Amino acid sequence: MKSKILIAVLFLNSFFCLAKEFYVAPSGNDFNNGTIKTPVESIKRAQELASSGDTVFIRGGFYLMREEQITQSRGIWAYVTQLNKNGISYLAYKNEIPVFDYKNIKPAGKRVIAFLVDGNNIHIKGIEVVGVQVTIKKHTQSECFEVRGSNNTLEQLSMHDNMAIGVYMLSGSNNLVLNCDAYNNYDSVSEGGKGGNSDGFGAHLEKGSVNNVFRGCRAWFNSDDGFDLINNTEPVLIENCWAFYNGYSSGFISRADGNGFKAGGYGKGKNPYNELIEKYTSIPKNTIRFCLAVKNKQSGFYANHHLEGNYWYNNTAYLNKRNYNMLNCVALNPNDFGIDGPGWNHEMANNLGFAATTAELTDIDKSRCVLKNNYFDLSDISVSVADFLSIDEKLLMAPRQADGSLPNNDFLKLAASSKLINAGVDIGFPFNGSAPDLGCFEKK
Repeated sequence: MKSKILIAVLFLNSFFCLAKEFYVAPSGNDFNNGTIKTPVESIKRAQELASSGDTVFIRGGFYLMREEQITQSRGIWAYVTQLNKNGISYLAYKNEIPVFDYKNIKPAGKRVIAFLVDGNNIHIKGIEVVGVQVTIKKHTQSECFEVRGSNNTLEQLSMHDNMAIGVYMLSGSNNLVLNCDAYNNYDSVSEGGKGGNSDGFGAHLEKGSVNNVFRGCRAWFNSDDGFDLINNTEPVLIENCWAFYNGYSSGFISRADGNGFKAGGYGKGKNPYNELIEKYTSIPKNTIRFCLAVKNKQSGFYANHHLEGNYWYNNTAYLNKRNYNMLNCVALNPNDFGIDGPGWNHEMANNLGFAATTAELTDIDKSRCVLKNNYFDLSDISVSVADFLSIDEKLLMAPRQADGSLPNNDFLKLAASSKLINAGVDIGFPFNGSAPDLGCFEKK
């Protein structure tokens, strides 16, 4: 037994000894060998030097990207940095912030993707992406991060002041987007400058791409939606995320759709029924839980003509045009496809809403849904300003905590005297007191 333990220890030691570190810096040179004293300039070059298990540290500073750094042009896409080697970590150097600016990358007739993550077991942490461009004037989009691999983690990324979507997942399983911010993203070029494809976060996954999660992310002042799951063929989990002020540019200039959490639906093509029959063997039921939607232009939480219900647990909506909109498409069949109807098969529990400008809850067939202790179910519950410690919206944009998690402040947290405390039902998540509280913040 001792000999086996010794062999295992020696194996682990040899593994960790083989792991290497490489460094990228704005002052680096891609002819360097990537040490901390002689860093390379580009992540592309660092990936060429690194192997699985290695770490690439990205020094703080300003990286002005150039068109000559485009790794691959394929069809209408221009991929600037392609991460296709498995098992490498790309981490901001301790206490430093690397900022990658793409304002000078404008390939004619191409959609710009700043980072294509099509490898597996990759960890990207702590970088900012700004200035990603759109040059095509018809329907199009650009992206800061496009994910096509599996078992990847995108953590503490900040994607702002782009014409692009923040994170766009298309394929792969077990990907986690953790504690990321996407804000002030607005496409002023295509389709008349409405900004209709500039979401904060999106998942439009192929069949078989499972267990993908958005957790602890914020999306605000994106010209389209905060989170968008349209044309998604597998369930996605969105939890502990905030979406606010979407559908506007800063200054509350009206732009495109402007939903907080658009959880499903489809895009109508020339022959949408045949396309969907081929694509969907079953309709995904997405889960949105412990999320916050504030003052989005349209709906805070929106089913978006989905072909099935979703799971909506312990969410809070405030000041959206419609706080909860459960609109479904009637059916996946040739006769009824494209006809909308009140939502069915939604499961909603412990949700909270307040002060919608048009409707608290709309487009739902309650008789065909599972509803448990939502604020609109409980006849003895009314919601007012007095239920909350603070309604100061400035707190939404407060700095994140040291570990990257969402700000911890009083915004829309329940006051000690609120009847919303212990007004929920146990659905399997930890809670304090005799029962869960309503909404996304549990009173401690």
